[in-house]
Order: sequence, then C-alpha cells, then structure tokens
Amino acid sequence: MSNRHWIQSYDSIPAEIDADRYPCVNALMESAMRQFAAKPAFRAFGRSLTYADVDRLSSAFAAYLQKEVGVRKGDRVAVMLPNVVSFPIAFIAIAKIGGVQVNVNPLYTARELEHQLNDAGVEVIVAYNGSTSALARVIDKTRVRTVITAGPGDGCGAGIAAPAVDESLPGATTLSEAIEQGAKLELEPVAVSGDDLLFLQYTGGTTGLSKGAALSHRNLVANIEQFKAFMPDTLSPGNEVIVTAIPLYHIFALTVNFLTYFSVGAENWLVANPRDIESFIDVLKAARPTIFVGVNTLYAALASHPRVTEVDWSRLKLSAGGGAAMIDIVSERWKSATRSFIREGYGLSETSPVVSFNPQFISRFTGDTGLPVPSTDVKLLDENDREAGIGEPGEICVKGPQVMGGYWQKPEANARAFTADGYFRTGDVGVFDDKGFLKIVDRKKDMVIVSGFNVYPNEVEAVATAFAGVAECACIGVPDEKTGEAVKLFVIKAQGADVSAEALIAHCRAAMAAYKVPKIVHFVDALPKSAVGKILRRELRQIN
Repeated sequence: MSNRHWIQSYDSIPAEIDADRYPCVNALMESAMRQFAAKPAFRAFGRSLTYADVDRLSSAFAAYLQKEVGVRKGDRVAVMLPNVVSFPIAFIAIAKIGGVQVNVNPLYTARELEHQLNDAGVEVIVAYNGSTSALARVIDKTRVRTVITAGPGDGCGAGIAAPAVDESLPGATTLSEAIEQGAKLELEPVAVSGDDLLFLQYTGGTTGLSKGAALSHRNLVANIEQFKAFMPDTLSPGNEVIVTAIPLYHIFALTVNFLTYFSVGAENWLVANPRDIESFIDVLKAARPTIFVGVNTLYAALASHPRVTEVDWSRLKLSAGGGAAMIDIVSERWKSATRSFIREGYGLSETSPVVSFNPQFISRFTGDTGLPVPSTDVKLLDENDREAGIGEPGEICVKGPQVMGGYWQKPEANARAFTADGYFRTGDVGVFDDKGFLKIVDRKKDMVIVSGFNVYPNEVEAVATAFAGVAECACIGVPDEKTGEAVKLFVIKAQGADVSAEALIAHCRAAMAAYKVPKIVHFVDALPKSAVGKILRRELRQIN
C-alpha cells in the first residue's frame, strides 16, 4: 500500500467513505423516489417525469420483464439507447428485478453489436428505433429472443416523430406497450445485495475486442459516496438542475449525471443530440443548470458558439470534465462565458469510474486530475513494478471499493489486469506532486481518444487490413481541433493494388462506429518496425 500522501491535502474531506451506506443501488434509488416523489426527475422534448412517475413506470416495465419475458436475477439485459427518458426507466426496471444492464452504444455497427451481445450472453435488448437496422442484421447470430424498441417519446407520452423500426426485425414490442402490459402485473420483489452485478460496462481495456467490466451494486454505491464526499456543496437535496448531454451509456454520465444526482433529487434535462447545437443551447437556456458535466470537445463547441452568452449561467456551481484531457484554453473560454472553470477528474469504466477529482476547495483550472477520492489507494509503478517516487512517472494502479471485480468471463485478461496484491493496472502513466495531485502524462499504450471515446488501434487495423489491396497498416492519434484527436491510418498497398483513401474510409465506416473511422489515410512504402517485427507507432508520428 502507498502512504496515501494526498490525504494531507484533504482539508475537511473524510479519508474514508461507507461503501455500504446503501445495501444496493436499488435502495439508493428507492429512497430518492420516495423523498422527492413530486419533484421533476427528467425532462426531455418538452415533457417531464416526476420521481413518482419514474418509480411507477419502471415498476410496470420491471413486472413486464419479469412476468412476460422471464428475466431473472443475474440475467443480462442490453440497453441500446441515447439520452431519452426510456434509459432511466429501463435501467431502474432492470435493477429492480436483479438484472445486469449491458450498456450498448446505439451507434454501434452490426459487427460491434454482435460481439458485445454474444460476449455478454444477452437474450433481451431494449433498443432505440434508429438502431434496429444494425440489430436486425445480427440477431440471428446471437441469443437475443426478446426485442423491446423505444423512440424519443416512449415513457413520457410525447408524440414525437421517431425513426422506423427495421421491417426485418420480427416480433418487437414497444416500450410503451410493455409498460402498459406490465402495469396490470404484480412485480415480485427480488433480494439484491451489494455483491450482485449491476452493469457490464464494455471497454477495450488496452487492446483488441471490448471486454465487459463487471461492476457490482457496491462498486457504484461506493463511487457515488466518494464523489459526494469531494463535492458536498454541489449536491443540495431537491435543488440541483443538471443537463446531461454526454451519453448515459458512458460510465461517466451514468454514475455522476444520473445516479449521483438522482440520489439527491436533481432535475435532469436529457439531451439526445448535442451535435444539434442550436437545440442544445435552447435546452441550456430553459434549464439554467446548477451542474454541467462534459468532455473537452463539448465544452469547446459550446464556449465558441455565439449563443452561449444567451444562457443564464448565474446558478452554475460545477463544471466537471473527464473522459479525455481538458485543454486549458478551453477552460479559459468556458470561464469567460460562464464564470465557471472546468474541474477535471480521472477515471475508467473499470473503476465505476472516478479515481481522482479536483475537490471543492480548488478554485481554478489546474491541468491535473485532482486528488484520489476517499477509500482509494493509488500507486504508480515503474517498468519493474517498483513504486515511483514523488514527481516520477509510473503506471497508475488503483485499489478501492469502486474497482471492478474483473472482466466478464475473462480470467486471462484479469490475471494481466491486476497486480499480485490486487491493484488494477490502468495502463495510464501519471505523476504525483508532493501534495498528492495526480497528473496524467501518458495514456494507455497506443490508444486514441476521439471526443472522449476510446479507439484501439488493433481494431481499426484489423478492419482496414480486411480491405482488398491493403497489405499492412498501422494507426495513431493525431491532434484534431474538433475532436481532440483523430485517427490517422498509415497503409502499405499490396503489390499492383489500386486503393483509394476514400474507398478505404468508406469500408471502415461500414464496419465501425464513426468515431473510430480514420480521418486521414497516408500511403507509405514501409512501416517502422523493431527487430522482432513490432510496428513502432511512436516513429509513425515523425512521418508527414
């Protein structure tokens, strides 16, 4: 164990939290739904649901899943939704019956979706109407037997135009129909403990196909309590207003925006498409948020928009950033527009996610990720697994109640992911200063972060190499003004092949989510390699 020298900087923050304050996340949510029953819980598309509405609707959907679909404790249920009210309804319903939610990006291609559904053993999926074409293409290759679809108005009774469900997807039920049927059924209580799984949160880890980080109820309760200990003045019961534009299927929004602020009766405005910046700003004007959470690209887009000054920012108490490194000039622009600096943190899917955060007493943008949160031990290990000294870089290794039990059914990956004494190896390289503030100086080897999303070169290279005429390829991340980083692909053509950048990019776009697709294709005669034939990606950065 490290000496946890950051605790000297804690001021009034407790060194430990009670990871068992609630026996499970269900108890936390039930407490909030009782205490704040009449208050608005979620707003979207001009409609709102109170905490009592959420309780009623989720109970009806839970009864449907339990009685009509046959979901039992421990069954994995995939949720493939953007930020619409169906998401919290589905999550709370799944949790009530002891299910395990498998969060799926609704923009995934058929190939990506097939892997995740099969890896998790999913038999039931709640899918956004607009994502059903990808599902229809692979459903026969999976164990999925029940499909429940949701449009933007499902759950809140709004008559909003919705994308059509793919015609080749047989027997799908809408969420609204499921809730209507479930309201006539009796929900059987299910005993849930802190050790029971709550999420399979898929992440690439360090390389290759995504793996499911197995997160328990206790993991999430602990991380909620850790965040609360750091930011108590931003959690006034029944008084906070948060705008959620980062996707709820991402662990950052899931834990902080949804669960943490739900637990204190916040009013949560959901933004399904933050790229529609005009509508997004209209939501911000109407909400007048006290809390805003985003990634660097989101802050950059808002801070540079001329209408950002139309928003009344006078109530804004917290601007939190994560998912990718925040840039100081973006924080300066954001503060100029809102009078609120961006408070950065660090975390991963495997840690539920918060490992460190800039605590309440910090009064300016720091460029680091703050102090480790309570009940968390962090040590930095050098290449020989010796603990690095103050100011020396080392791999960030984490132990605490928020750390996952392991990857879903991946014993070999788990053996690599943890040290002999039980610390999770993040693969990120950090440096501690003498006060315990953690700065990230490098990232998981070779990983690219596009708009806060992880892109793993092995996956991009595997897809690109499958294109006729590509003999070999390698990719890196390069700076990009809009997305922080973009994927640049270096390609060796097969002898005599005629490969165009446009055709190769189109091929990649058909197989991968848009953020993974190479933005730049650079044709080369050779790739730099080590003596054993390993591509030296660091040397690719020198090729113009």
